[in-house]
Amino acid sequence: MNNEQLKKMKERVFIANLALPKAGLVKLTWGNVSEINRELEVIVIKPSGVPYSKMKADDMVVTDLDGKVLEEGMKPSSDLATHVILYKAFPEIHSVVHTHSKHAVMWAQAGRELPAYGTTHADTFYGAVPCTRQLTEEEVKTSYEVETGQVIVETFKELSIDPEAVPGVLVYGHGPFTWGANPQKAVENSVVLDEIAEMALQTERINRTIKPIPQYLLDKHYFRKHGKNAYYGQ
Repeated sequence: MNNEQLKKMKERVFIANLALPKAGLVKLTWGNVSEINRELEVIVIKPSGVPYSKMKADDMVVTDLDGKVLEEGMKPSSDLATHVILYKAFPEIHSVVHTHSKHAVMWAQAGRELPAYGTTHADTFYGAVPCTRQLTEEEVKTSYEVETGQVIVETFKELSIDPEAVPGVLVYGHGPFTWGANPQKAVENSVVLDEIAEMALQTERINRTIKPIPQYLLDKHYFRKHGKNAYYGQ
């Protein structure tokens, strides 16, 4: 194992985890960030239940691609198994974030997808952010975190959603997961998701008959930032 690469991974994951409470997405210890390196065959993730104010980069937990801990130290986040499922199903992603951010959780608890009501949404998510079905009692009792990952994958398959185009999901009654090309981007997607969740909530309060923006506007805003013909930014 390349120790220098692993050290840099731990530092990135540590910094990304600290970004969650700074962005107002996490209270107490309600969140976690991980990163995968498929060449090194490792995942680095936040330790379970450790306050952000007390964490150090060296506390980040290293596992193999199946979630088996490779170093002595702290226990990994209890959501590790969900991260593992997502990495296996979505090979193009390199970091996963889970939070209980207030506004995204509201939609998850309501069991509703998050419609694309405006261009702020469309800049990051190419269409509605889906909400999974409710997990069954058997799924919860048997292997809760694994089944949480499986229901996310099931939702994307059933709806034919590209996980790169819609880098996030709402798990029914639970909360949001987002992902990205690196920890910083995955956290950014969590920030955007909670912002557009609040915007959508207030939009529906103002106009109860509001509909999602038209496809041509969704296309314009998404593809000016993403894809081979993107022109936004430097």
